[in-house]
Amino acid sequence: MSGRATSRAGRTAALGAAGVVLAAIALAAVAPTLLATHDPLLTDVRSALQPPSAAHWFGTDQSGRDVYSRVVHGAGRSVGIGLLATTLALAVGVVAGSLSAVAPRFVDAAVMRVVDVLLAFPEFLVALLVVAVLGPGAVNVAIAVTIAAVPVYVRLARAQTRSLAAAEHVEAARLIGVPAPVVHVRHVLPGVLGAVSVLATIGIGTSILAAAGLSFLGLGPTEPTPEWGLMLSAGRNLLLQAPWVALFPGVAITATVVSVSVIGRILRARVEERGA
Repeated sequence: MSGRATSRAGRTAALGAAGVVLAAIALAAVAPTLLATHDPLLTDVRSALQPPSAAHWFGTDQSGRDVYSRVVHGAGRSVGIGLLATTLALAVGVVAGSLSAVAPRFVDAAVMRVVDVLLAFPEFLVALLVVAVLGPGAVNVAIAVTIAAVPVYVRLARAQTRSLAAAEHVEAARLIGVPAPVVHVRHVLPGVLGAVSVLATIGIGTSILAAAGLSFLGLGPTEPTPEWGLMLSAGRNLLLQAPWVALFPGVAITATVVSVSVIGRILRARVEERGA
């Protein structure tokens, strides 16, 4: 019992810490002007590469812009791309996976072969290839990350649909004459969406990281847009001279991804405990 209590206390502490971090990130994303101390686009060459101080909490970059304010304003774009990509991937994955499970065998086989091919490559590589075809830009990055994330949700949605389709309450609905489409929408899809949503919580962190990676490579938003991956890229050549330029955007990315992953894994563990 003491081991379980300790484990639960640890999970609660981790959940609380992750929640505080994400609450701060969410506030920065929704209302950056409440937290920012400077205009994130305002340049001042005379103040370039100043270390962290009372005037500039995170220092300034090579153009004299306030790094703290740019990190705050960058939250909306960096997190927004990850959330948008995950939401779209979840929606497409649930629909495609659930329909594949009830479709004729040859359709199901064709969909699964495409999914298997995409899953054979790392998500970031797939996203990179898609951006290479579509071209750089925030919208194209979101599309690329979405396409890269879809296969995981398709596979899980298909498995959950097949499992729920054989459940007793679904069979009972069919026996009393409820039309198959109605049974699928009312009794199968909600369960599929619930199971896949837990995975999507973890997937948000992966999408944010992938979007930041593409921006780091120069395939996302362009200067002077405040975006974490782009800021990290801009500071990579200043690590010895002014490490704060890259440090704080990197910390923001890491803190966000880790916090989202912690919450997602705790939710998944709780779901698995209830199902055990």
